[in-house]
Amino acid sequence: MSEYNRVYNFSAGPSVLPLPVLEKVKDDLLNYQGSGQSVMEMSHRSVYFKKIIEEAEADLRELMGIPDNYRVLFVQGGGIMQFSMVPLNLLRNSKKADYAITGSWAKKAYKEAAKYGDIKVIASSEEDNFTWVPKFGREQLRPDADYVYITSNNTIYGTRYNYVPDTGDIPLVTDMSSSILSEPVEVEKYGLIFAGAQKNIGPAGVTIVIIRDDLIGFADEKTPSYLDYKIHADNESMYNTPPCFAVYVAGEVFKHLKATGGIKAMQEKNLRKAAKLYDYIDASSLYKCPVAKEDRSLMNVVFVTGNADLDKRFVAEAKEAGFVNLGGHRSVGGMRASIYNAMPEEGVDALIAFMQKFEAANK
Repeated sequence: MSEYNRVYNFSAGPSVLPLPVLEKVKDDLLNYQGSGQSVMEMSHRSVYFKKIIEEAEADLRELMGIPDNYRVLFVQGGGIMQFSMVPLNLLRNSKKADYAITGSWAKKAYKEAAKYGDIKVIASSEEDNFTWVPKFGREQLRPDADYVYITSNNTIYGTRYNYVPDTGDIPLVTDMSSSILSEPVEVEKYGLIFAGAQKNIGPAGVTIVIIRDDLIGFADEKTPSYLDYKIHADNESMYNTPPCFAVYVAGEVFKHLKATGGIKAMQEKNLRKAAKLYDYIDASSLYKCPVAKEDRSLMNVVFVTGNADLDKRFVAEAKEAGFVNLGGHRSVGGMRASIYNAMPEEGVDALIAFMQKFEAANK
């Protein structure tokens, strides 16, 4: 893959990062821009890190077109902590929220929210093993719900929302962990977007929260301080020591995206990558994608041979050939190729070539 002898990493997360970013991080590692220290060592109150986090926010705002009435927060705890933070902060009037269950992560989020309020499942595809995404609109929502919750892309099952649900005046909340920055997003259609970094943004450790101003400040007084969005907003994501190195790498990824055409160019690349892989799978006599075509993820391509032992052999032989982390999630088996932003197109081409070779040998 390069002079670094790197494999093609199809992990669902932590996942592949852009090689130019890794090279930049390597160059900065011991002495960040003449500071004489690594970002891992410097004070988060230093002028160096203040510039890092401010530029990261500014670049993300530019990339996503984030309106001025939204705050960008850098927090810890991963997406799972947001399963609690969202209801603790947004169950502010009726204490009701409506959830669409399209995979394991959405189900976990629902169960967590149910600890704090009246949480209703308004749509689910669980009976079909989450192989499609149910559509819903205002008519399915409780008019007094404090918010509506969806998971934009379902990493385990290889599905995604191909539309933005119409929730009217009810704030729409989305877990965008595995699809953020992969295609343009109309931020103003959402009340809150959150995303763990370890798929399209950077290394694990930082979670991005994009929240509309009018949704901040409603956490119950008993809410732990760190779980109150207002604490983070008031302190510019510096209430405590932030995950400095993860924020720094995320900022470098944002700069890389800006320098290579932005999110629109990335979307075009992602569409090409996904189309190549799905077209081959659909034409194959060995592999099958169990996901409804209209709901297929651009980021996580799941497929099976129909024979569990053959699936395991595929994963093992792929690893030997330099294609790693292709095993499906332990809850579903099969194979999964996560082709996030940083997976080069030649990586997908090489995987298809390997799949063709494996198919020919196992007819």
